[in-house]
Amino acid sequence: MTYKNSRIFAETLDQDDPLGAYREKFHYPKNINDNDLIYFSGNSLGLQPKSVRTFVENELDVWEKKGLLGQHSRWKNFHERLLENTARMVGGDSSEVVVMNALTVNIHFLLISFYQPTETRKKIMIENGAFPSDQYAIKSQIEFHGLSPLDTLIELTPREGESILRTEDIILAIKDANQELATVMFGNPNYYTGQVFDMQAITNAGHDVGAFVGFDLAHGTGNLLMNLHDWDVDFAAWCSYKYLCAGPGAPGGIFIHKRHHDWTNHRFAGWWGQNKETRFNMGPDFDPIKTAEGWQVSNAPVMGMAPLLAAMDIFDEVGMNAIRKKSEKLTGFLEYLVIKILPEVTIITPENSTERGCQLSLVVPGGKKIFDDLSNRGVVCDWRNPDVIRVAPHPLFNRYTEVYDFVIMLKQILAE
Repeated sequence: MTYKNSRIFAETLDQDDPLGAYREKFHYPKNINDNDLIYFSGNSLGLQPKSVRTFVENELDVWEKKGLLGQHSRWKNFHERLLENTARMVGGDSSEVVVMNALTVNIHFLLISFYQPTETRKKIMIENGAFPSDQYAIKSQIEFHGLSPLDTLIELTPREGESILRTEDIILAIKDANQELATVMFGNPNYYTGQVFDMQAITNAGHDVGAFVGFDLAHGTGNLLMNLHDWDVDFAAWCSYKYLCAGPGAPGGIFIHKRHHDWTNHRFAGWWGQNKETRFNMGPDFDPIKTAEGWQVSNAPVMGMAPLLAAMDIFDEVGMNAIRKKSEKLTGFLEYLVIKILPEVTIITPENSTERGCQLSLVVPGGKKIFDDLSNRGVVCDWRNPDVIRVAPHPLFNRYTEVYDFVIMLKQILAE
């Protein structure tokens, strides 16, 4: 698309935006003068759908009027209401997904199964600068097995002078690790740079050397088009409070490819993963459900799932194809304006739209002070040490005029 450097052009994009009306389905934050903020933090916490209150109050009403009877009549299978739409979201079969727990908890549960080092195959590979919680989880898993991250963890770094990893370098590193490699797990997109990795190529390379391959999709779910089943990914985990707009503390989800559903190796078991036909018999022997649900440990967090149901109704109505199309236009317009108006600002996110989600990571002269000035003028974005402002306009509630106004504001701040 050919962009223009004018607010009138941005207004035209808003007028022609097929998703423009969806902004009204969300509560949009305002400043002390009751004017809309510029909210570019959908990659940290999505805004609240207006329908959430009704969804939550429905469950409060059941609890109020039925007590324990609500468990048997409604909540026992509550999580099943999220299987089909979650599967569509990540490109899997409904048997391959389940919503449960928080993200890092799920990563630990998955690694207990999919990182099982041996004397000869014990290395695990991640990208350097992975989200800190991923690093902590993986290092603690290595130590749990009595190993040291110093000689077990492979962290891939970009080439000197570059900000992002090249796919060919990832593939080469996997081949070099070969039979020593037990597991590959990348965050996708990378939270800091916004780079989207080629999941299919990484998965194929990992399988070629006999390793399990999984992804932390905290910044991918609700942001990227994905086909985890067809790409043969072994496992994945994500949260739902970022792009999915399910609210703080909302439960995350997991994907486990169906070829693993007859799993007989290690896992941490709990009663909600037990065969549904015998779960309430309270027997001592664990007979796991032969789906991703078999990795469940505790029963569904109903009050956390209710906002997710509200948000997923919107995503189902719009569809990820339309969301992704607007995402590319929003970030494309932002990229164009930064290059055109702000030559002193560096974009470290890939310029190829297939290699990024709805985020641009900007290195700005003045760093944290500039970020603070933006915040004081009503822009909600994100600062990450040592030098990046993350800007993430969300396709469901952000406007092209906000993108334009943000860049002009940043220009004014830099000129002061």
